Amino acid sequence: METKVQRCMKAMVGAIAVGLLLAGAESALAHCDTLDGPVVVDGRKALEKGDMTPVLKWVKPEVEGELRDAFKLALTVRGKGPEARELADHYFFETLVRVHRAGEGAPYTGLKPAGEVEPAIAMADKAVESGAGDQLAKRIAEHAAKGIKERFAEVAAKKKHAEESVAAGREYVAAYVEFIHYVERLHRDIVGEGAHHGEGGGGALEHKH
Repeated sequence: METKVQRCMKAMVGAIAVGLLLAGAESALAHCDTLDGPVVVDGRKALEKGDMTPVLKWVKPEVEGELRDAFKLALTVRGKGPEARELADHYFFETLVRVHRAGEGAPYTGLKPAGEVEPAIAMADKAVESGAGDQLAKRIAEHAAKGIKERFAEVAAKKKHAEESVAAGREYVAAYVEFIHYVERLHRDIVGEGAHHGEGGGGALEHKH
């Protein structure tokens, strides 16, 4: 007859397997999905302390009960040896990130390996830790300006020949659309309509094709 711990471990294996399948189905990077992201970092702290307080800020009150159940289960299993500990920790991180993502209205696609955080996001985290955001703002502004200038230069160059042939005209339109959409995306994020939070900021430019 299976013991309670064995049943728990089988349930964890199943949950992790589903998470791995989801990870393979979606390649887009998400900051909070990585094993070295802030959500999982706090998850490690909670498990080491045996106190889930550090992770409660990452989830909505209505899913706190589910997370508490996963936490208790992980604590029960992780004391049974190194392999059980690794399995239990991963199961808890899967649950934590999934309910966190659900609270954002974002899909959960599995945990991503450490080291896959995009450079700009890593810079943002560093700024939060150091309490100094000026350098981050400068670097991001430089990247945005570079992107606008490069796309504008291509549009301007192709516009000169747009009327010479249909093919040339289409090349100009493609460059124009990319330029306009790039500026639109930047403006939408700046005024507070970024996809991460889904909050309306008002005043965003809209240019559809």
